[in-house]
Amino acid sequence: MDAKNELGQFIPLHYHHNMLLDPARMTGFKAAINQVVYEGAVVVELGGGTGVLSFFAAQKARKVYYVEYNPELVNETRRILSVNPGGERVEVIHLDACDFIPPEPIDAVICEMLHVGLLREKQLQVIDAFKRNYQRKFDGMLPLFIPFATIQAVQPVHHPFDFHGYRAAVPMFNDPYSENTDLTPMGDPVPYHQAMYGQPYDLYIEWRGTLSVNTVGTVNALRFITKNLLAVDPDTREITDWHNHYLIHPLESPIAVNTGDVLETYISYESGAPLSALKPLVSKR
Repeated sequence: MDAKNELGQFIPLHYHHNMLLDPARMTGFKAAINQVVYEGAVVVELGGGTGVLSFFAAQKARKVYYVEYNPELVNETRRILSVNPGGERVEVIHLDACDFIPPEPIDAVICEMLHVGLLREKQLQVIDAFKRNYQRKFDGMLPLFIPFATIQAVQPVHHPFDFHGYRAAVPMFNDPYSENTDLTPMGDPVPYHQAMYGQPYDLYIEWRGTLSVNTVGTVNALRFITKNLLAVDPDTREITDWHNHYLIHPLESPIAVNTGDVLETYISYESGAPLSALKPLVSKR
């Protein structure tokens, strides 16, 4: 299968209802777009999906360029935007977002090709390509980005991988906005990566560090946390953010720990790679 057509790069329409039904995602991005996009602005959305974020932008923007590679989504978005106010200000472009060069200077770029760990989707690659293409054509300042940064953290945890008596230690996802009573934090989260989208960054994510344990028990997984900083309120300076679902990644071998123990941890993977590329190495000091 063409890499561009793999799930994560080429999400089909029937998966997008999950994003439309996510209240934290929708309210967060709507607020951020309202803060950043001013009346008469020109906006680009890279990897536009169903076009909802372009729709939010079009309520103020003079022009929105929506860019999407999936032809199913392109066709559906044209239909959906035609029955929504402001939809006529959105130009739907069927193109790989890495190849898009806007025909005019841009004020803001929206790109929500985000997955926990910055895996599976090509957020870093797409924005990196856009910045290079944009600066070759328009010498000067880059537009503002929504989100403007992503911060990632990792945390030692214990999670029962028992399903009706069937033990299966497999990666799993948790909603960051609801309590997971099955999970026991074994230490505090530690940041391991950040990307400021308006600044240069690496496409490869690598971190070697330590995780401190504050609970007696067994560490059998790492929780990966991806926090996206969407926009800063110009009046209050408060940050609008949105978390991807947490990833609970089981360790190959559980580690018995006591309070005060330190776990040596190494994380190394290419952004946008499949989840299988995430193979953290953890050992007790």
